[in-house]
Amino acid sequence: MTTVLIADDQPLQRFGFRMLLESQDDMTVLDEAANGTEAVRKAAHLRPDVVLMDVRMPGMDGIEATRRITASGDRTRVLILTTFDLDEYAYAGLRAGASGFLVKDAQPEDLLSGIRAVASGDAVVAPGLTRRLLDAYVHHLPAGTAEATAPDPRLAALTDRELEILTVLGKGWTNTEIAARLHLAESTVKTHVGRVLAKTGSRDRVQAVICAYETGLVQP
Repeated sequence: MTTVLIADDQPLQRFGFRMLLESQDDMTVLDEAANGTEAVRKAAHLRPDVVLMDVRMPGMDGIEATRRITASGDRTRVLILTTFDLDEYAYAGLRAGASGFLVKDAQPEDLLSGIRAVASGDAVVAPGLTRRLLDAYVHHLPAGTAEATAPDPRLAALTDRELEILTVLGKGWTNTEIAARLHLAESTVKTHVGRVLAKTGSRDRVQAVICAYETGLVQP
């Protein structure tokens, strides 16, 4: 059973999410939060598998709440809910430790599959969509980050093959595409991806893509 905490300042939005999630045999909503402060407190107490986190909320926003929840080291993962076209904080949410993001007007099946993906340790966002998001908001990177010439310590332990894997992850390639283009077995690709995540300290694939941008392996 996947347990979920819904954090959104709109009561009708929370009600809609709850109705959808509780219609599933493998999901249950533990509680709701109307702001970031409540979300952090309830996540620490309830330890849900997934927090559905709105970005714009009164008081503590979803970005800071995400940062605090993921920094706690608990198992809870955060799925950012954003309007995308209007919400310039989606990228900041991913950098804060979120495992992905969904557009609020996504189809119900996309929300459900996204929650399941995050709960199982995967990233919700399709790699290509992740790259488009980062391209749109790469200006949030500190000045010079994307063009840094000094070696980044996160890359020091990577082999040449793992550097190659991290680079193509940043370019939005799926495991299947990596296997076909680099002439590797898909099981081998999964092993390489796992090692890249571990060595770079990336929580998931989304964080690895961000790492590829921040270290200059991928340019927008």
